[in-house]
Amino acid sequence: MSDSPLSSIVATEDQLLSGGWEMIVGLEVHVELATRTKLFSGSPNRFGDEPNVNIDPVTLGLPGALPVLNKQAVELAMRIGLALNCRIQRCIFHRKNYFYPDMPKAYQISQYDLPLNADGFLALPSGTVIGVERAHLEEDTGKSTHVGGATGRIHGSDYSLIDFNRAGVPLVEIVSRPDIRTSEQAREYVSELRAILEVIGASDAKMEEGSMRVDANVSVHKPGTPFGTRCEIKNVNSIRALGRAIDYEARRQIDILDEGGTIVQQTRHWDDAEGRTHTLRSKEDADDYRYFPEPDLVTVDPSQEWIEAVRAALPALPAARRQMLSELTGYDTQSEAVIVVVERGQHEYVRDVVDAGGDAVRALIYVQQAFAEEGAQPSVPAKDLAALTVLERDGKLSATQAKTVLADLVANKGGDPAAIAAAKGFEALDTSLVEGFVDEAIAADPDAWAKYVAGDEKAGGSLIGRVMKASKGKADGKIVTAVMQQRRGS
Repeated sequence: MSDSPLSSIVATEDQLLSGGWEMIVGLEVHVELATRTKLFSGSPNRFGDEPNVNIDPVTLGLPGALPVLNKQAVELAMRIGLALNCRIQRCIFHRKNYFYPDMPKAYQISQYDLPLNADGFLALPSGTVIGVERAHLEEDTGKSTHVGGATGRIHGSDYSLIDFNRAGVPLVEIVSRPDIRTSEQAREYVSELRAILEVIGASDAKMEEGSMRVDANVSVHKPGTPFGTRCEIKNVNSIRALGRAIDYEARRQIDILDEGGTIVQQTRHWDDAEGRTHTLRSKEDADDYRYFPEPDLVTVDPSQEWIEAVRAALPALPAARRQMLSELTGYDTQSEAVIVVVERGQHEYVRDVVDAGGDAVRALIYVQQAFAEEGAQPSVPAKDLAALTVLERDGKLSATQAKTVLADLVANKGGDPAAIAAAKGFEALDTSLVEGFVDEAIAADPDAWAKYVAGDEKAGGSLIGRVMKASKGKADGKIVTAVMQQRRGS
């Protein structure tokens, strides 16, 4: 994570913390790639197996064992780089030297000054653009389990167990620039990044299984002054915890600075149960790792033809999918309905409903509300949902009736909406009948009517509720509203 204050992003007044402090956050996101085998050997890349079964001489760093680069891992890493608007470039691997019990070779093969992907950016749904410094390939470490003690950490544990199944799994580390100014932006960045990784098939990005892990670099300063000393929070395993950890760490640093103290650069551990960070170790610099080129691997120099082939195979990214739904329905790309439907991968289904003659807005809302438990291709045929949206749009079913028919369609995986409505005795009310119900509601509650005439829309909602109850849900809400507006002369 670069300490250079390259960012031109300045927090808005409402983003500043108490006391006028500005938070500076950069994220390092570690993503395990969805390959069949490890980065430098033929052992399976598979989660959930018995400990220490997916190992081999390369994984264990045995004498004479030589790494062989996994081409699929390079291609998946290139997908990530292209999706993040990076420059794909000639790169080499380095040895990053350190001793950890879960890294048998006592060094990690990574990339240092010549990463595969560099100088990209990620545009968030909110419109904020976060720079991406690099997205480099490296091998993952094994997994340590500390037994005994209260925290699951090595301090205070009785003993530790090592599982080398994960050692050597291909990993891409995505390093953002220090462009994030709030914990909400950090959460949004990770959410959007995770959606991209899933869409392009680079990773399942399951934070709960460790295939996506986030380190947060946090510092504070007063606007117009140099960036403060940063502290790194390691391996946060949920988006909610990320926001909490960043907010806590910024507050901790501000309290120290307000009391005249200084911030010590260090690596800290987030304790979700306690809601606080703890010192883990002093922060290492690049020099501490004694990087040098990996002598057993050649330079990787992707051809332009290969890069363009990978680019051409990329599916539409989440931003493009939100834009498609926005153009189709008129909803803003940042609206909840659009975001939720795209997150579920159900955007194409909405388009199928519209292509089948359905009403676009109703299709989007129906899918958002009724298909949360279904996959990208819901079990209700698009033509059936399209027919239901038309019945409601044309006033043949009220919104309440349409919801009942929709529930029947979902339960039975489709059907004829008109037949279902007829079987339930649903029929649209004539406008003259609706007018009668409105007049009855006005007579029953003149105070609410007076407030509505004066501009109180909440009072109008109360009257609409009376009409719907009197009509047993058969009245169309839009017609009711139109009649009421006509009655008050608006």
